[in-house]
Amino acid sequence: IGRTCQLKVNRQVEFGFCLDGGEQYGEVLLPNGEIRPDIDVHIGEPLEVFLYLDTQERIVATTHMPLAQVGDFAYLEVAWVNNFGAFLHWGPQKDLFVPFREQKMKMMKGHSYIVHVHLDPETYRIMASAKVEHFLSQDFPPYRTGDQVELLIWQKTDLGLKAIVDGRYGGLLYDTQMFRSLRTGDRVKGYISQVRPDGKLDLSLQCPGQRGVEDFTLACGTGSGSTAAALSLLGVVGPGPVCLTMMGGTLKIEIERTESAVTGLYL
Repeated sequence: IGRTCQLKVNRQVEFGFCLDGGEQYGEVLLPNGEIRPDIDVHIGEPLEVFLYLDTQERIVATTHMPLAQVGDFAYLEVAWVNNFGAFLHWGPQKDLFVPFREQKMKMMKGHSYIVHVHLDPETYRIMASAKVEHFLSQDFPPYRTGDQVELLIWQKTDLGLKAIVDGRYGGLLYDTQMFRSLRTGDRVKGYISQVRPDGKLDLSLQCPGQRGVEDFTLACGTGSGSTAAALSLLGVVGPGPVCLTMMGGTLKIEIERTESAVTGLYL
């Protein structure tokens, strides 16, 4: 329940199709209203479906795929709120319930939040929680410095951005490792900068040991730094970081200098 799977189509009935759910589920109903117009259903052939419990606690199949499945972290928008909790936009026909006890702050209609999708252990209904840290793996992460990973940007901290790594671990992307603007809910490619002895992950948008910022800005980092240094010495730019808009994004250059010389550039 709560994941996509392929089930064999056994037979057709007046209100849909019966699928083979095996010994665990028996026959599973695929109602006519849960069949997308672009899907052709053929008796005897496998069909990819998503399984969930309906309002009468029966296992039902649908070909309308949700935005996130059980076990996933996702950035979802609140569709509506009632006295029991919030309901998130989850797919074409369904909303995903977040009870008040699983909200870190009161969710508001139209706002989006990072949540974890899971089965309620008591009712086996699919629900979500904004208490993301409770669902991150506590196992020691199997990474080495330089490993490429997929990041879901989670939340801002004083040091940078927390991110969910490969849908399983938590990590931190320091401000000094960011060469473009990122927001909560962004999914980006990243790299492991360091695996700490306690298992915490330091992250980077650039592979450790790789020179330059060309991959991020589509510009020469050396040339841009030289230009910023010259502008600073000439008094064209004031104190603070210099931001240059490139084809690939924004390059931020921090300049250290004395009255007569530039002593350091940080890109």
